This record gives sequence, C-alpha cells and structure tokens, in this order.
Amino acid sequence: MATTLARAADGTATAPRAARIEHVSKSFAGPSGQQLVLDDISLDVAPGEFVTLLGASGCGKSTLLNLVAGLDRPSSGTITTDGRPALMFQEHALFPWLTAGKNIELALRLRGVAKSERRDKAEELLELVRLKGAYGKRVHELSGGMRQRVAMARALAQESRILLMDEPFAALDAITRDVLHDELTRIWRETRLSVLFVTHNVREAVRLAERVVLLSSRPGRIAREWTVGIPHPRRIEDKDVAELSVAITEELRGEIRRHGQH
Repeated sequence: MATTLARAADGTATAPRAARIEHVSKSFAGPSGQQLVLDDISLDVAPGEFVTLLGASGCGKSTLLNLVAGLDRPSSGTITTDGRPALMFQEHALFPWLTAGKNIELALRLRGVAKSERRDKAEELLELVRLKGAYGKRVHELSGGMRQRVAMARALAQESRILLMDEPFAALDAITRDVLHDELTRIWRETRLSVLFVTHNVREAVRLAERVVLLSSRPGRIAREWTVGIPHPRRIEDKDVAELSVAITEELRGEIRRHGQH
C-alpha cells in the first residue's frame, strides 16, 4: 500500500497520511440477509499520530482494524496506508515451540533480514521493550505481560510505519496493563510510529491517545472525535484523564441507549 497524500478542496497535496479511510462500509451475510457492520467511515491518521477507536462491543472496531490491516476488504470505499501495517492482537499469538528471540526472528526473516543480522536485531528489540536477556526464554516461562512485550517487539520487527493494536492489554491485570501503557507510550514517543488502537476501555483510550474516535453501535459510524491535549506522562488516575473519560463515557452511554431503542 502506497503512501497517501491528503488533498485540499482545490486538489493540491497537503500533509501525508499514515492511513486514509475513505467512505468505507462493510457488510456480512447473516441469517436475514446482508448485515451492515460499518457505514461510511472516513478517517485519516497522520504520521506519528496515536488514535484510539472506542465503542461498545460489536460496533465494528475490530472489523475496521482488520480492513486497515488488509485482512479483509471493504464492501465499498477505499483504504490506503503508508506501507504494510503491523498488527498486534489481544492474544499474543507467539509460537510456543520457539524462544522469545526466535519468535521475533521469524518476523525479521519474513521481512528479508539476513540470517547473520537477526539475532542482534532481535536482542535490540527485546531491549527496546525492556526484556533484555529474555532471548532464550520459552513462551511458558514468560508472564502475560512479558508475552505481550514479545508480541510488541515482533510487531516492531516488521518496521512498519503504522501499528494496529486490537485490545492488546484487555486480558491483563490492572497493574500489568498500567505498566504496559507506560511502555507503549515510551516506545511510540521514541519511534514516532503511527498507532491505531482499538479499545472499549474509555480511560485507556484517554490515557494513551492524541485523538479518541467514538464509533456508534451497529452499524458503526463515527459519532464523535476528541483531541486529547493532556501532556505526557499521563496516569490513568489523573484528574484531567478522569474528567475527559467521564465526558466520553456519557457519549458512549448515549450511543448504547440509542442502539437499544432500535
């Protein structure tokens, strides 16, 4: 997928976009015919921007992420990205018969990195996610948080300019999730990757993102966006994080209520 340039009304090129989603809709076949899951979604992600997609369960957040990743095609509309995105799921999806380092090396091999360079690069990535010395550890020797760090390192090994994250910390305990929020923020600020992060946790969305995008319940449409001007470092219990989270939660509740009346 090629780098995309935004266009002004007069057709002139403006800033490049890490991802551009234009009038995307997606339907799936259901018992009563085609079911519309996403309806006319348009969204740009700027280079180096951290955007969270927020919404109730079943609103189409993961479907949209899969479309951006190229795992499925939209029923209508277009998606362009700056190169092939890297994708990180809620489940770490590590190969249990490989060590942490070898899991990362697999991604490097698929990218075409020479065998002689893979070990050193894998060690560098483990150090970046603060797992120095874990190269030879098997998956069963790692905690849940450590496994997600390895999964993050494997995603970073793809050297994509955009990282797609589908509720990667949802299965972790609160303390581990809090630590990994810090780590993800640090890595994002160091690498200036673009991040599109799916969550149903409002506080998580506000703590991490520069911009929060709320999807309505099915069919998923962009209901509202918020620019998060709270400086880093942020804590999930910070007053500003809490206040914005309350406001967004009210909007989310309204969307759920409206859906329940249909």
